[in-house]
Amino acid sequence: MVTMSSDKGGGRRKNDNQQISSSNQAGTPTHDDSPNHLVYAKMEAIIERMQDETNGVPVRTVKSFMSKIPSVFTGCDLILWMMKNLDVDDQAEALHLAHQMASHGYLFPIDDHMLTVKNDNTFYRFQTPYFWPSNCWEPENTDYAVYLCKRTMQNKTRLELADYEAESLARLQKMFSRKWEFIFMQAEAQSKVDKKRDKLERKVLDSQERAFWDMHRPMPGCVNTTELDIKKACRMNKPSTSKSGPSTSTEQAECAQKEIATLKSKLDRSNIKMSKVAESYINYFEQYIEYDPFFTPPDVANPWTS
Repeated sequence: MVTMSSDKGGGRRKNDNQQISSSNQAGTPTHDDSPNHLVYAKMEAIIERMQDETNGVPVRTVKSFMSKIPSVFTGCDLILWMMKNLDVDDQAEALHLAHQMASHGYLFPIDDHMLTVKNDNTFYRFQTPYFWPSNCWEPENTDYAVYLCKRTMQNKTRLELADYEAESLARLQKMFSRKWEFIFMQAEAQSKVDKKRDKLERKVLDSQERAFWDMHRPMPGCVNTTELDIKKACRMNKPSTSKSGPSTSTEQAECAQKEIATLKSKLDRSNIKMSKVAESYINYFEQYIEYDPFFTPPDVANPWTS
C-alpha cells in the first residue's frame, strides 16, 4: 500500500540548494552569455512559482512498505497546476509546455532517462538550481567519465548503467587511458562523500545528477537542447550597429565638427569621370607598350630559351 505525505523538509532542502548554487555560481558566466537567456528566464520564473510552498505544485514524500520516495509530484498534479495558474488554452498546450521545461532540465521523471512529461501518476522531481541551464557551463568529457565511473562503484539497481552509458564509459576509458587512474581516484573520492550523506538526500541528489547528464548526454533518439543554434550564436556575437546619441551639448558639438570635417574632405577630393580615367590608362599603355615584353617581343633572342 502506498501513502502520500507532505514533504515538510522540501522547503528547507530547496533553500539549502539555492544557497549552494548561489555560492557555486559566483565564478560562472552570466545569463547574457547565452543566446537562450530570455527563454531560460521565463522558464525559471514559472519554476519558482511551481516551487512556492503555499501556491505551488504539491511536493510529497511517497511512502511504501519498504522504502520512501522523497520530494516528488505526479504529472497529473503538474498539468492541473499549469491549467489553473498559467495562461494556457487546453491540456495539450499545458502538456507541451511541461515537456519543453523537462527537455531543458528544469524537472525530470525519477525512473526514466527520457526527459518527457506524461499526464498520469508518474513521479517527477524538480532540478536543483545549480544544474539549471542558465548557468551557461558545458561539462567536459572528463566530468562525464568521473560520473559514470562513480556509478559503477555503487551496487544499487537504480544506479546501474544503461546500455548506451556503458558504451560511453568504454569509449571514454579508451579515450582517457593515460589519465584514467586520476579519473578513477576522483570518482572514488566523490563516492565516499556521497556515502556520508543522508539516505533520502542521497536519493534526491543522485536523481538530479542523473537528470543533468540525461540532458547534456541524452540517450540515443533524444534531442540535445544544450546545443547552441549557430544563427543565435552569430546574432549574439555580432556587434551592434545602432549608435546611441550624444548625451551632452559638448559631445553634440564634437560630433557635428567631425561630420563637417568629413564632408569637407569629400568636397576637396578630385572626382574624374570614368571615361577620362579609361582614356588616360589607354594613353599610358600605348606610350610604354614597347617596353612590355608581353606585347612586344625583345630584339635579342633569349639564350636561355633558344
